[in-house]
Amino acid sequence: MLTTTRDDTLTVPQAPALPGLVFRRFRGEADFPHMMRVLAASEAADGNERIVTLDEIRNTYAHLPETDPARDILLAEVHGQLAAYGRVESFREPDGPRLYNHFAMMDPAWRRRGLGRAMLAWFQNRLREIAAGHPADAPRFFQSFASDRAPGTEALLQQAGYTAVRFGYLMVRPDLENIPDFPLPEGLEVRPVQPEHYRAIWDANTEAFRDHWGFVEPTEADYDAWLNDPVTFTPELWQIAWDAATGQVAGQVKGFINRGENERFGRGRGWCEFISVRRPWRKRGLARALIARTLRAFKERGMTESALGVDTQNLSGALRVYEACGFRPVQRSATYRKPML
Repeated sequence: MLTTTRDDTLTVPQAPALPGLVFRRFRGEADFPHMMRVLAASEAADGNERIVTLDEIRNTYAHLPETDPARDILLAEVHGQLAAYGRVESFREPDGPRLYNHFAMMDPAWRRRGLGRAMLAWFQNRLREIAAGHPADAPRFFQSFASDRAPGTEALLQQAGYTAVRFGYLMVRPDLENIPDFPLPEGLEVRPVQPEHYRAIWDANTEAFRDHWGFVEPTEADYDAWLNDPVTFTPELWQIAWDAATGQVAGQVKGFINRGENERFGRGRGWCEFISVRRPWRKRGLARALIARTLRAFKERGMTESALGVDTQNLSGALRVYEACGFRPVQRSATYRKPML
């Protein structure tokens, strides 16, 4: 199904007849600068104000427990220059389906040439090979993602038989004025984060998300990637609520400031992300209180706006909470699935 023709090059079904086009396998660290360039060009073409640094790429690709870099990453070059890349991975939801994810980033100069369709075929073939080694103990789905700013990707998935099954928003609070005063619920307190708290914070977040749609149990590699993330691991900004009586983590907002993006796009944005409240402490206003504290922390550091992502169908009412804190939708995204038959 997938064959090596010479060295690390690959024959890809449905490859378009583009002069100089070669598909090949991943070559490690040497590919990272080229992947960073393609990712930046792709995001810019879609109107996404996002950049990823070499350090972030290194950290990501050093922690891929569900991906075999030698077999699960595909790169497309035209006359020796990287035009697109992508990878696949598989997961099992607890008591749910097996999910076979794929994604690709493409230089906009090479879009609408048939390259995306060929890569999609390769991803599906590779994922079927992976699935052949799994027990037939649950439904199986191909899975990918697209936003309303990438209509070509949405069209490609839909034409291939994928259906949008879940929607999300990127939400922005355009200023940090008039931050609401939402008090912490009685019996809870926020403490400065210390290294000895890291595991408890991680475990509490994992527990809080177990009853959310699409949850996949994180691995130790995920934990290590979190500890080493050069952008999001900023404990000095985190708002972690502890139950004074039990000493347990009740809820959290782990904010961060991506200074590279802010400089590049001329903005002062703080990301209000990784928001979770454990079940015993829900419906008491804790999330709103921690978000308000995070917004004030951003303002103290000179930020002028905030952003976050939300699952619009979250049963805990997260969308309403974020709207109450002044966030408004600016972009829609969707999770697409297709049964693996």
